[in-house]
Amino acid sequence: MILKGKVKDLKKGTILLERFVDSAYVAIDSSVIYGDSNFEFKKQLESPEVLHLHLRLENGSLIEDRVSFFAEPGEINLYTKLDDFSDATVEGSKNHELLLTYYKMAQRYNDRNLELIVEEFNAQKEENDSLIKAVENKKLALIRNSYLATVNFALQHADQEIAPFVMVYETPDINVQYLDTVYNNLSDKVKQSGYGKALESRITELTLKE
Repeated sequence: MILKGKVKDLKKGTILLERFVDSAYVAIDSSVIYGDSNFEFKKQLESPEVLHLHLRLENGSLIEDRVSFFAEPGEINLYTKLDDFSDATVEGSKNHELLLTYYKMAQRYNDRNLELIVEEFNAQKEENDSLIKAVENKKLALIRNSYLATVNFALQHADQEIAPFVMVYETPDINVQYLDTVYNNLSDKVKQSGYGKALESRITELTLKE
């Protein structure tokens, strides 16, 4: 992977390239910015994976937000700016394009969930037990529908690493049979990827618990 990027308005600082490992961000490379706001990373990837950029300012402080992107072999271009670091434009990664598509879909379910939270709150204020139960049923149905949408998304893109990624990280309580269905439809290349192996491990773990 060749990552070429620019942080508009950044004059001095250090860009950290990070990987999320065991519940913590670990820096795997860095690039010093001094006058020129452009940076470049070259990394050998075992398979496509989500990596992160963090910014350390000249005074040594780390800004709160990170840029997350789906890294894959080839050239990737990333553009962001100092005053809104996490809002980056990424080009050159098919998996990243699909990830944005997935998050756009997921946002619709998140928005509906917020509406149901408001409905539930109002029902509780009114002490309306039947309405509370109805809202609870709506919330359960929404979760089921969002999981099914994720499964369908993964099946549609079974030849890309985005498929096992969303199944591992976006469906915490899904029935193992859906995980198994997606895994069995993955291309051989994706099965051998880091996220493909992670999905296989999750299926094995859940199966042993049954």
